[in-house]
Amino acid sequence: MIAAWAVFLAAGFVLYVLFGYPLLLVWLGRRKRSVCREFQARTVSVVMPVRNGEAWIEAKLKTLAAQRYPAELVEVLVISDGSTDRTAELVRQWPGGRVRLLEVPQGGKALALNAGLAEATGEILFFTDVRQRLGANALAELIANFHDPEVGVVSGELVILEGESQEEASVGAYWRYEKWIRCQLSGIDSVLGATGAIYAMRRGLARPLPAGTLLDDVYLPLAAFFAGYRVTFEPLALAYDEPTSLAGEFRRKVRTLAGNYQLLASYPQLLHPGRNRMWIHYLSHKFGRLLLPWALITVALASFFLPDSGRWPWGRWLLVGQAAFYGLAALDFVLPDKSRAKKLSSPVRTFVVLMAASAGAISYFFVPAESLWTTVAAGKGPGKAKAR
Repeated sequence: MIAAWAVFLAAGFVLYVLFGYPLLLVWLGRRKRSVCREFQARTVSVVMPVRNGEAWIEAKLKTLAAQRYPAELVEVLVISDGSTDRTAELVRQWPGGRVRLLEVPQGGKALALNAGLAEATGEILFFTDVRQRLGANALAELIANFHDPEVGVVSGELVILEGESQEEASVGAYWRYEKWIRCQLSGIDSVLGATGAIYAMRRGLARPLPAGTLLDDVYLPLAAFFAGYRVTFEPLALAYDEPTSLAGEFRRKVRTLAGNYQLLASYPQLLHPGRNRMWIHYLSHKFGRLLLPWALITVALASFFLPDSGRWPWGRWLLVGQAAFYGLAALDFVLPDKSRAKKLSSPVRTFVVLMAASAGAISYFFVPAESLWTTVAAGKGPGKAKAR
């Protein structure tokens, strides 16, 4: 009976997080809260921390200069976090007077952002990373949302160029699912975070980040959220990036999910239903993702203790089903990329790898936060744009 209850509760939790919660979002999303959008030009400070961004910095400055936005209202702050390549030199050589270089000793992204926040003068802060290029209307589309006085933060959409491999396609499918959730949450009230490559917030709502912060793009938006403002998603504000491998996505997910543990120390009110108006969504989405791999492990272990006769004749079939599922994920390593079976095995493997990353996020409690920062290598495959 103990094993049966363990399977029942753990499996029920898995089904709720993966399928029940999205259905709840569909139901709640029938009555969406609109955003009063109207473009009104405002002063903007672009805050861009960089460490060894020589390969991308010139292209990034070009994409910022190409924004369809009054140039005289925009200042660009490039914060070099102890770069040892030609990043600082290239920024100094950039023509025009609206790009400022701030050089700080290597101390991590959070401290680099703090240096930028201290120097920013614009009414709106626009945060972006060095690697991704921006759509020409990205900044204007973000700014239009601030006509609504309830909006404190606006996140844009990161578009991943479609790669050639089935593995990259599976990772892209996962991100389309994530984008759908963000759209639903934005319509209900707020997204509990932003896309670090492209988001904006009112400068008066920003606050310094603790050293070693893993998720600055969640920490800052939550400051606005708990001040009573909305954090919304703007699908017309686009940034573009190359596809990443599943291994790269694994490393990124370990860091981002570890950052969710870290955020609970800064914002314990996330777990308080009376202080977090998006409490059920935080538990179902963010916190639920942290618990999901442990629920799957519970189902797997408890299945071995289910009798295969009498009241529980399904014990053997439950084990067989799990073995087939995880076996298909393992088989994906050897299947040819163009095979038909790969279209099934690759999504299964992607799911298993992301669950492993969720479990690996617990390393936050055992290693320094700085060690969880890794460079996610981007692929080179050309192709159509795919929403991330």
